[in-house]
Parts: sequence; C-alpha cells; structure tokens
Amino acid sequence: MDNLPSISIIIPTLNCRDTLKQCLESIVIQEYPHEKIEFVIADGGSTDGTLELVSRFQNVNALLSVKLIENSLITGEAGKAIASKAARNEIFAFIDSDNILPHKSWLREMIAPFEDHEIAASEPLYYTYRKEDGLITRYCALLGMNDPICLFAGNYDRYCLLNNNWTGRPHKKEDKGSYLKLQFDKEWLPTIGANGFLIRKSVLEKCSVGEYLFDIDIIYDLICTIYKTDVIRFAKVKTGIVHVFSGNTRSFIRKQKRRIKDYLYFNKLGARHYPWKTMGNIKLLRFIFFSVTVAPLFLQSIRGYIKKPDRAWFYHPVACVITLWVYGLEVTFRKLTNQKLERKGWNIR
Repeated sequence: MDNLPSISIIIPTLNCRDTLKQCLESIVIQEYPHEKIEFVIADGGSTDGTLELVSRFQNVNALLSVKLIENSLITGEAGKAIASKAARNEIFAFIDSDNILPHKSWLREMIAPFEDHEIAASEPLYYTYRKEDGLITRYCALLGMNDPICLFAGNYDRYCLLNNNWTGRPHKKEDKGSYLKLQFDKEWLPTIGANGFLIRKSVLEKCSVGEYLFDIDIIYDLICTIYKTDVIRFAKVKTGIVHVFSGNTRSFIRKQKRRIKDYLYFNKLGARHYPWKTMGNIKLLRFIFFSVTVAPLFLQSIRGYIKKPDRAWFYHPVACVITLWVYGLEVTFRKLTNQKLERKGWNIR
C-alpha cells in the first residue's frame, strides 16, 4: 500500500450537481488509501447547488483533501488548466463531473500500468454500458464515442461495438494482460486524454499549460515536442468508465454547436494543435454521404442492434444528421460572413 502513488483527482464543474454527486460517491468508495488522494475541483460559477454539494462533501469526508478553486474562464478546459496548476500529487486523474467510476477497484486498475516507468498515461478502454442509463448515454457507450463523426474519421479512443475495435488509427501495441501498452504516431493520434485519463505529473509539467488545457492537444504536443528523441507510451486499461449524457436531443444539438464553435474560436487563435485534418476528404465525404442519404446509417444501426440489442442504436442516424447540419452550417456561415468569432455569450454547457 505504501508503494501506491498519490493521486490528484481533477474535476472541472459548472451546474452539475446531480452528476457530480454520483461522481464523487464513486470515487470516495474506491479501495485506495484516502490519504493518497486529493480532490481539486475548479468551478465555473455554479448556481444550481453544486458548490453546496462540494461543501457537504468536504464536511462529511473531513479526512480527505478537497480544494475548491474558482474558474473565472468558466469552461471545462479552463477548469482543467487551473486545477492542474494547483494539484500536487504524483498522478493527475482527469475525471469529468459526468463520469462515474464503475467499480471499487477502478483506481487501482488504472494506476497499475504506472509500475512500468515507460508508461506516461493511462485511460479506460471502454465506456461502461448500463441498461438503466438514458438513451443517448447508452448510444455513446455502445458506439464508443460522444461525437459520431469520429466513427468515420477513425480517431475514436474507446471500444466501438460496431467495429469491434477501440480505434481506427494505426498504432503499435503490446498486450500486457490487464492493459494494452501503446505507441502512436503524432499524425495518427486517437482523441485520448479525457473521461478518466491519468497522467504522471512529471510528464504533464513538460508541457506549457496556459489558460486552457485541451486534453488531446496536450498529448499531441507531448509526442511532437517533448519526446523528439524518445518514445512516449500509453496504457489502455481493460476497464470502463461511465460517461453520463444528461439531456435530450435539444441538449445534443446544443453541445454539438458548442463543440464546433469552441474549436473554430480557439483554432483561429492558434490554440488548437491536434491535426483534425488527417480525417481526409474521402472519410469526410463518406460521412456526408451517409448522413445525407440516411439509409447507410440505418444499416449501421441494424448491425449494432444485432450485436447488442438496444433501441439506442437507432439514435445513430439522428446523431449523424444533427452533427452534419450543425457543423456544416456553422463552418459555412463563418466562411460566407467572415463574422468575428467571440467566446463571450456562448452556451457553456
């Protein structure tokens, strides 16, 4: 037990009382020494009782180290950045407020690969599927991603039941039993770095974390600049994590709008580094063709349903069509109008 590394649990929050409660409860019951865990919670100005929940959590778990930090820039990426600068332990665990650890030994399983000193970071292989979850949460768990365009790009990073693989990107792999030891090329990097991502503090400190921490960009920067003469290796641990999508189709539309607007805004500022263009025109055209004609998407849904019967598969055409129109309209509108991109006033949830 004394040999276990200390962990900083980093959680950005904003009006997430209900999911945060489940998140914190799933962490505090972990079979891991509490004296080796600190919570660093960065809040973007919650008004729904989130702060009161954190206060009660501190009072009930008085022996735990809990730091609550104000996140004046509001967004999750800003919360991760400010919390990572305040964290002090050996391993940083980036766990979102809508993540739930599925079993009591999760932390121990995620920490195990760090016994290999070549491993810089670890991440769950799956999104945990639960019958009791909402339709969109089940759909994302079955598909292995939160944005269906990643299915066509191949850069998803969780097991996709449709393809029987956890990514479509080429990589070098060693099966270590409880986890996969991986090496990536910088141009073919999956979208790793979120929803239960653990990384050595000593590794993250080699990156220049500014006001925002974009998880996939940090990993890309590590591979590109920090390890020019060395190899950085990751572990995909053979376990899952619950990622709760709280909302309906209207929420899905809003989140996709925020996703593309955020990307365009920060990309314009030169703050985004991950090579999204490696998706390629053929893959993009395939996504457009499938979404316009719709029928191929229903065939994918049927294939998925045969493998794992759940009506959530039939949200797939809806998700793809929404993504095409939201992304397409936003990009086209910006190009035609040359309208100045501003972060202020966007819906942040």
